[in-house]
Amino acid sequence: MTIADRLAKLDWEAIEQSLGEWGYARTPPMLTADECASLIALYSEESRFRSRVDMARYRFGIGDYKYFAHPLPPVVADLRAHAYPPLARIANRWEKSLGARRRYPDDLPGLLAICRRAGQTKPTPLLLHYETGGYNCLHQDLYGDVAFPLQITAFLSRRGVDYEGGEFLLVEQRPRAQSRGQAIATEQGELVIFTTRERPARGQRSWHRVTMRHGVSRLTTGTRYTLGVIFHDAK
Repeated sequence: MTIADRLAKLDWEAIEQSLGEWGYARTPPMLTADECASLIALYSEESRFRSRVDMARYRFGIGDYKYFAHPLPPVVADLRAHAYPPLARIANRWEKSLGARRRYPDDLPGLLAICRRAGQTKPTPLLLHYETGGYNCLHQDLYGDVAFPLQITAFLSRRGVDYEGGEFLLVEQRPRAQSRGQAIATEQGELVIFTTRERPARGQRSWHRVTMRHGVSRLTTGTRYTLGVIFHDAK
C-alpha cells in the first residue's frame, strides 16, 4: 500500500478534532518497520543531507539532527506531498475561524512556490538522533516569514526496545492561565501531527491564538531516531 493510500484511510475529521482540542493528533503506524529501518540507515550517508546540527553547540539540547538535501527519499517526499492537502484544508479552516485573510494553497508545490518568493528554498525534512541522556529543548520550527501551521513527526525507533524515556513533549501557552504540558509516548511507525507555532482556541467571546512549542524529554537508555516533516522550506 502506498503512502498516499495509507494517509487516505485516516479519519481526518477525528484528526482535526484532536488538533483543535489538544494541538496534536496521533495516527496508527503509517510507516512499516522496514521503512523505518531504511530511513535510520540513511543517517550515515552524508551525501543525502545538506547540513548537520549539534544541539549541544547551540544549547538546543543533547543530540543531533540532519536536514535532507534534494532529492528527498521517496518515503519522505510522499509523506510530505500527500499529507499536505488535508492539513491545508484544516489550516484554512483555522485561519477562517480566526478572521484572518491568509489562505494556504491546495497542494505542496503551491506552498513551496510561496516559500521561493520569500527566499526560502532549502528543504526542511530532517532526521533527529538521540543517545542516552539526550533531549530536545522546547522550540518552534520557523525558518522565515512563511510558516505552515502544522507539521509531522514520524517515530522510527522502537520504544521499550531501542530506547526508554524520550517522550514527545508539547507545551501550550494559554492566555491569562498557566501553561499546559503533555508528554506523548509513541510507537514505531506512528505519526504525531501537531501545531508548528499557534492554533486557534475558542474563548468565552471569540476565537484567539494560543502558542505551542515542542521538544523531547531525556532518554534514559538507548538510541532514538525520528523523522520530522516540515512543509515550509527554509532560507
